[in-house]
Amino acid sequence: MLLQALVVAVVLCIVGLRVYRRRQQLRRIAAHFGGPQPHWLLGNLLEYPANDIPGIFERMVSMHVDYGKDLFNWGLGNDHMVVVSSAANVEKVAMAKKTQKSSIYEFIELWLGQGLLISKGEKWFQRRKIITPTFHFKILENFAEVFNSEADVLVENLRQHANSGREFDIYEPISLYALDSICTTSMGVAIHAQRDPTNQYVRDVKRMSELVLLRIFHVLASFPQVYWYLIPHAWEQRKLIGRLHAFTDAVIQKRRKQLLDSKQSGGRVSFDMNEDNLYSKRKETFLDLLLNVTVDGQPLSDLDIREEVDTFMFEGHDTTTSGIAFTFYQLAKHPDIQERLYQEIVHTLGPDYRTVPLTYSTLQNFKYLDMIVKESLRLLPPVSFIGRRLVEDLELNGVTIPAGTDITIPIYVIHRNPEVYPDPERFDPERFADESTQRRGPYDYIPFSIGSRNCIGQRYALMEMKITIIRLLSNYQILPGDTMSQVRLKTDLVLRPDKAIPIKIRERK
Repeated sequence: MLLQALVVAVVLCIVGLRVYRRRQQLRRIAAHFGGPQPHWLLGNLLEYPANDIPGIFERMVSMHVDYGKDLFNWGLGNDHMVVVSSAANVEKVAMAKKTQKSSIYEFIELWLGQGLLISKGEKWFQRRKIITPTFHFKILENFAEVFNSEADVLVENLRQHANSGREFDIYEPISLYALDSICTTSMGVAIHAQRDPTNQYVRDVKRMSELVLLRIFHVLASFPQVYWYLIPHAWEQRKLIGRLHAFTDAVIQKRRKQLLDSKQSGGRVSFDMNEDNLYSKRKETFLDLLLNVTVDGQPLSDLDIREEVDTFMFEGHDTTTSGIAFTFYQLAKHPDIQERLYQEIVHTLGPDYRTVPLTYSTLQNFKYLDMIVKESLRLLPPVSFIGRRLVEDLELNGVTIPAGTDITIPIYVIHRNPEVYPDPERFDPERFADESTQRRGPYDYIPFSIGSRNCIGQRYALMEMKITIIRLLSNYQILPGDTMSQVRLKTDLVLRPDKAIPIKIRERK
């Protein structure tokens, strides 16, 4: 017994010494960054209100006001991350030769798997190479027809609110519209979500995102196995993941059957990645590519396909929903800007402005709309924080940050730098006039991230946003709801309103 006690004591001393040395190393690094004084065990976790998702977001932002652009954020024990918003450090992190997604993304891996958002190394490079052609602008031209059609359904669905004088939440119908659009354009499957205002998939994605954020700021965040089996939120997560996977599996099987029926009836489904007219003739969807492509002579497995479909179903509908809905939020609050945009729509499209089909090339003529969308994405970027893990040591603020460190880049904060954007909370599309754009650096405006892991679907998102805005503004005047001043923001996986974006609409004569 005495020998066992001695061995345990020695082991504890060794572990304690290692923890102490690690803490001293981290203190030396933290001295080069801002941040609140940490609790000896809980770090800065006590800075964030428990189970208050909008409150967590507000504190994440206010820390930069209190402590500066670059922060050292402590977690439980020696768990930590570095948060950088200065342009010089954002460049170093985003453009590092080797980086991975930070540990935060591991919390969504059980849902999205090793899809393009999370995967790393050769797998990420291979998938990115395969998927990139599906977002070529010539293929995007084919999507315009879908966006036009689904936007017309949205216009009709909103007619029940026109001239009623009552506010309603614009976020939910936009979410259904965006889900229909991504399913039809990228999956080749129509699910008619706009006919079902209580769509289960949309609700599950929203709740899943909330649970991920609550897990990030939980005291057991560094102990995933303990969290996964003991915490009720994790039990709820497992049920949601089951339903989300069942939905995407159904989409995949439906499209697989359609392609099989097409082959049996003499149709042609093929993917020659080297064909000269790759973009001009191809009509297949993103999902078709996954179902037909081979890597080293082998087709993708069912799990490989579901990982990418889960990723694009989430990214392709949730982020665009945020971007579109918050643009209407800004237009409702600024009627003069809305009126100027309406006049641009009428002038550009002519007397049939409500019904003329919008195309990829048509959208290039809307200069003021482009400025509005960019300013909306500046103030309210759908992805407001991104994370990277260093694969190699990196110098920041005069100190070496060791490989393995998680870095957070707060896009929401970067876009509010008063040195770049005077009066940063003011909505001013003129910031993106040609002469103003020249005064910004490449790391001062990054709504779609930057570097090799930037958003592959940004042109898709911008096209969908612009067509939706034109269609709705052609038919309705957007007015602020009575409770608009009460809107609070929250960010889980995507920036969204805490409860709703309340607006009113008036039919244009």
